[in-house]
Amino acid sequence: MIADLRREIMRPRPPRSSCPRYLRAAAAAAAASALLVLAGCSSATPEPETSTPEANLNAYHQQKLDWTACKETAKSEADKKLFADPRLECARVEVPVDYDKPEGNRAQVALTRLRATGDALGSLLIDPGGPGGSGTQMVASTQPLWQANPIAKRFDIVGFDPRGTGSSTPSLDCYTDKEYDAGEVPRYGVVYDITTADQAAEVAKRCTEASGGVENLANAGSTNVVHDMDIIREVLGDDKLSYVGYSYGTELGAMYATTYPDKVRAMVLDGAVSPDLTAKEFRAASFEGLQARFNDLAVFCAESPGCILGGDPAAANERLHDIVQPIVDAPIESSTGRKVSVWDVYLGISSGLFSEKRWPTIISALTALNAGNADKILALRDLAYGRGTDGVYNTDLDTNIAVRCMDWPRRTAEEHTDLARRIGKVAPMFDLDVFTGGSYHNECAAWPAPPTRDEPWLTDTADLPETLVVSTTGDPATPHEGGIAMARALGGSLLTVDGKQHGAYILGANECVDDIVNTYLIDLETPPEDARCSL
Repeated sequence: MIADLRREIMRPRPPRSSCPRYLRAAAAAAAASALLVLAGCSSATPEPETSTPEANLNAYHQQKLDWTACKETAKSEADKKLFADPRLECARVEVPVDYDKPEGNRAQVALTRLRATGDALGSLLIDPGGPGGSGTQMVASTQPLWQANPIAKRFDIVGFDPRGTGSSTPSLDCYTDKEYDAGEVPRYGVVYDITTADQAAEVAKRCTEASGGVENLANAGSTNVVHDMDIIREVLGDDKLSYVGYSYGTELGAMYATTYPDKVRAMVLDGAVSPDLTAKEFRAASFEGLQARFNDLAVFCAESPGCILGGDPAAANERLHDIVQPIVDAPIESSTGRKVSVWDVYLGISSGLFSEKRWPTIISALTALNAGNADKILALRDLAYGRGTDGVYNTDLDTNIAVRCMDWPRRTAEEHTDLARRIGKVAPMFDLDVFTGGSYHNECAAWPAPPTRDEPWLTDTADLPETLVVSTTGDPATPHEGGIAMARALGGSLLTVDGKQHGAYILGANECVDDIVNTYLIDLETPPEDARCSL
């Protein structure tokens, strides 16, 4: 996350198959939001939220940022070109690993800044979603989009990599990129394919060893990221925070608003995660949203004679099963020699469903797959994971697991298995035995620390400053009902956007949306109660 699908808005648009780099990162964050953000954990009693006495954080608040060229921030060969842009500056902010022990070990949070071109009101902090989406990579990839928008005249656009993500240190690791390529990791269908307690224990062991120990994992949750955001605000020199968060980033924003209500200037939450749903309920609702978009795709496909999903939309689920069933037992090889599994195929389909603009690409990929060519569906899978041609993954999937293991109450094996069955019913496109027919163990079952967040995760929402929620009616990952619930919970404004994609502001190429959000961010004027745009 994603951590949020975006679409390109550069001048004459290139063919859809050659997406700007941010689209791959954003889709990775979106996939994390729709599939991994959903990976729930169960019923351990959460520890009380840590306190952050201001006196203990003075040293952090007083640090000075050293803005320099960004060559050390790039994580891949392709990103080196993006981060070489002289308009971008990078820095690192130190934060406590454990806020109960601020004098102890320190983490570093990476920042990338695009300076305001006019009279700046301050900084605008950006999170692209996930968990596991890189804000530094997002800003580097989309800086032409920000520059084309009036918002860049009035704000320094600042992307950050939440602790453990991207260029922030210490990193939260479990598996290597090569292991993700080879499928030698917990694979994700409707739940991870973890079927024994020993497998869950192996996940915890791998993550603990590769992440530098239990302390880093125990402090990976969203609660600490929110405290990090306040240190970032202070060090950037802003009395109050201006923020745009997408998908999982809306959780961070809402939590910040309730934790530091007197420190909020403006907050835009785009593609909001519902605060009214448990992790289990949200996960099922998100898969139901994916199914709704697949149903739309099936209708779209049926309008073309000979379409791969057939002429009867009601039979599209079974037709999809027929196409993918041979791959369940015998993964297909791409032209580059990579093995493509059924998990890869479904992740590719899901990533394409995050935007109506990609429906033809899904159809083309399934047509090629049925003919024995896996390259196009693998490209969609790589888009979801933010994988570049150099094999580097821009979405941090291990961080996604680590954050959610600290965020969500843990489910028993029985509860986790029941969830898989439930998703198979609400999203029958996923109802294959390999996804829903087994007995599953929660990936967090052996995690070395208990969750630090309870359900409901959003509380104490009285007397908050004015916020703005942007919610798309056909969002496949964070359903529109969640945006309504978020605006209601925060007592804020809601901008409804008619469309079928995940996320809308700036990256949706929509003047109506951008104008309303910009007016709020710059002038603090919220839209009328019935504000509505169409993509």
